[in-house]
Amino acid sequence: MPVDRRRHADLAKERFKEENVYTNSSLEQRNTEESCLRLFEKAEAAHAELDDLPVLNRPKTVNFLRRGLKNLSEGYECLDASRPWLVYWIVHSLELLDQPISEEEKSALVQFLSKCQDPDGGFAGGPGQVPHLAPTYAAVNSLVIIGTEEAYQVIDREKMVAWMDRLRCDDGAFTMHVDGELDIRGVYCALSTARLLNIYSPELFHNTDQWLLRCQSYEGGFGGVPGMEAHGGYSFCGLAALILMGKEKLCNLDTLLLWGVNRQMRLEGGFQGRTNKLVDGCYSFWQGGLFPLLHKMVAETGDKNSLPNQWLFDQTALQEYLLICCQDLRGGLIDKPGKSRDFYHTCYTLS
Repeated sequence: MPVDRRRHADLAKERFKEENVYTNSSLEQRNTEESCLRLFEKAEAAHAELDDLPVLNRPKTVNFLRRGLKNLSEGYECLDASRPWLVYWIVHSLELLDQPISEEEKSALVQFLSKCQDPDGGFAGGPGQVPHLAPTYAAVNSLVIIGTEEAYQVIDREKMVAWMDRLRCDDGAFTMHVDGELDIRGVYCALSTARLLNIYSPELFHNTDQWLLRCQSYEGGFGGVPGMEAHGGYSFCGLAALILMGKEKLCNLDTLLLWGVNRQMRLEGGFQGRTNKLVDGCYSFWQGGLFPLLHKMVAETGDKNSLPNQWLFDQTALQEYLLICCQDLRGGLIDKPGKSRDFYHTCYTLS
């Protein structure tokens, strides 16, 4: 089906205008734009007929992901406390690409994740580490994706509830671990895990909806805690958490939608995470993932016929950014031109 491709000549007119006030941020923005424009121009020259978008190099991306299930380069040593996340990023990416995992690989992954579960509940970033809500979210989602009886039997749901209760604050927020930092990620990770495991209760999340509402900023997006700057990852966590509680109608839908649509970059086509920040491939999920949720909310508040037959952002522009500017020639995807491929950005650009 033909698509309305953006032309290089038109995109060049969308360059950031410094108005003779140059800052490090404006220079970085201009450099990013120029990198994208070169790639857009090259892609346009390679396709005289612009009816079709470039395509994902699936074989090389799948090969990159499969290698990561068995061996990681020394560059991943810094993620020793995020090992369930590495499992999640890879198995979720393979799931999105309809690539099966062998029964042997599934069992090996389950056995590893079981070693990350703390005797008192929750999962840690690695065996013997402190249980933490972020790797708990990653581990539980990975086990659900694997979907075997062995995987389901790993999780101690009773101890999970008791552990989460120790993380809950009186105002409804959650710390990431016992005596740890507090932000909106904790609430989302706890709610998502609780819903997946069917251990949600109003008592466990008492006042949580009110705490989440205080995180919505004057810009419209959600910050990490009340009073913080609106941020793409936190906004997804905030809205998704409210939806998981059935309380999404309490937030300011109009300002959230306005903030979200303005995070798509006019030239690059991808999303930025915050106002006046650079484009980043991972926000195709953290920002782009807001729109199916917002679309559903808008549909429930008024005339469904007033909604377009697509999400409330430029889908073609986002696909162009991801496929032209974020593909590594060796397979996998990246943040922006000039960056290295990794499993995190591969997962969330695919998502």
